[in-house]
Amino acid sequence: MNAIECRGLTMDFGGLKALNQVDVRFEEGKIYGLLGRNGAGKTTLLNCITNRLFPTEGAVTLDGAPVLENEKALRKVFYMGQQEYYPEEMTVEKVFYWTGRFYGGFDKEYALGLCREFGLDPKKRVGKLSTGYRSIYKLITALAVETPYLLLDEPVLGLDAGHREMFYKELLENYTRNPRTIVLSTHLIEEAASLLEEVVILHNGRIMAKASCEELLQTGYTVSGRRQEVEGFLQGKEVLSRQAIGGLETAVVRGKPGPVPDTLEISRMDLQKLFVAMTQESFLEEEKGA
Repeated sequence: MNAIECRGLTMDFGGLKALNQVDVRFEEGKIYGLLGRNGAGKTTLLNCITNRLFPTEGAVTLDGAPVLENEKALRKVFYMGQQEYYPEEMTVEKVFYWTGRFYGGFDKEYALGLCREFGLDPKKRVGKLSTGYRSIYKLITALAVETPYLLLDEPVLGLDAGHREMFYKELLENYTRNPRTIVLSTHLIEEAASLLEEVVILHNGRIMAKASCEELLQTGYTVSGRRQEVEGFLQGKEVLSRQAIGGLETAVVRGKPGPVPDTLEISRMDLQKLFVAMTQESFLEEEKGA
């Protein structure tokens, strides 16, 4: 099966391991969420996949072929990050042209249609765009380029809520028309959760979890109610996090709830709460060990 595969990937910056023996596989035709706190290694991983960084150890393959010094393989992957790769004096329309020339496929009519929808003038120079519209032109470029792999690193940075919603809707419609592998790295987990089929959580340069979104959400639940009753219910259970306000308490718990008193409310886990609880628990354990 076609896939991006990382094996034993380690990236050492002068003794600081941004990635530490990362093994992960992004299979074709799925939307992945790449989640992690600041400094977890998400951008480093995406840069290693696209040959912008060369790992200290390990290897990346694309459809079985090494990506190292392999332009043919890299033409299959489009990476949208925060760095600007085009000259400031270049127009958006010219960016579309050169992107199509390099990657061998670009739907210009679709891109121009998205420009109208998002209110972007394609004849405007890249250097004259606001932060939000720089993100918009990059998003349009990413959606219109015809590559089987699409890596999006914090794609909605600087966008208002309306434009973010437009992007999520368009991304899903684009994927439905043309299924491909999409890796979405984002801190706006709650907004993007409904798009994700698989989730990869990076923490301190290591893979903390990799599972389908549904499987991950079934690993825990939220319980809330009067503080004393919640405390009693939590006895013997693996508590990931808890929060008390006045006489009420809410806790995130790993596992299945089992019998629950009528006075307590059990709710399905949401991805953002689970992510925060998992990474916070690990962070506290590491601090304790240090």
